Amino acid sequence: MSNEITVKLKCTSKELCKILENKGFDVYKKFIVDDIYYIPKDIEISESNPRDILKTAVLLRKITEILPESKEIKKITIKKKDIDSNGNIKNQEKIDCEINDIEQGKKFIEALGFKELMKIKEYDIKYIKENLALIIKHIEEMEEMMEVELVEDDKRYDSIDKVINEVKKLNIPIDTSDYFVKKAEIKLESIMNKRNLEGEEVGVGD
Repeated sequence: MSNEITVKLKCTSKELCKILENKGFDVYKKFIVDDIYYIPKDIEISESNPRDILKTAVLLRKITEILPESKEIKKITIKKKDIDSNGNIKNQEKIDCEINDIEQGKKFIEALGFKELMKIKEYDIKYIKENLALIIKHIEEMEEMMEVELVEDDKRYDSIDKVINEVKKLNIPIDTSDYFVKKAEIKLESIMNKRNLEGEEVGVGD
C-alpha cells in the first residue's frame, strides 16, 4: 500500500512554495519530468474511457534533476492502481526499469506492440519536513497540483486517512474536494473531448 495523495492547488505554485517555506519545509529537490504514455496498438480510444485506457499504459519517463545535483534518470514504468467505485485509490504500486537511452526505449516499447498516446511535462519542487514530503507540480497546459508522499515508512502515517489529516493540519490553500487527482486521466479526457468537439476522429498523439 502506498499512502500517497494528490490534490489541486487553490493558489499559484509560487505562492504555495512561499507558504511551505514559512512553515518550516525545506527544498529537497527540483526536477523536470517528461512522460510519454503508450498503449497497445489494438486499443480504439473512441470505444473506451480514460481510466480503462490508462490501465493498459506503459510509461516512458525522463527525469532531469536540477537540485541537489544535475543528472538525468530514464526509465520505463508500469503503474498499477486499485481504484474503488468513488475514484479513490485503494492500493497502488509501480514497477520501474531504468534505461540508458530514451530513443531506444521508444523503439523497444513500439516493438512490443504499443503506440504513443500522449505526453505530459511537469516542473516539480519537492519539499520535506520530518518524514512528510510535498511535491509542487507545475504541469504544462494543466492545473497545478501537489503530491504528498512519505520520505520513509512512518507509523504516524500508516493509512491514507492519517496522511490526509496531516495535510489538513497544514492549513494550506489546496482543493480538498478530491485527494486522488489523476493527472493522466484529466489530460487524456481533455484530449478526447477536444477532438470530439472539433468533429475529428479520436486518435492518439498530439
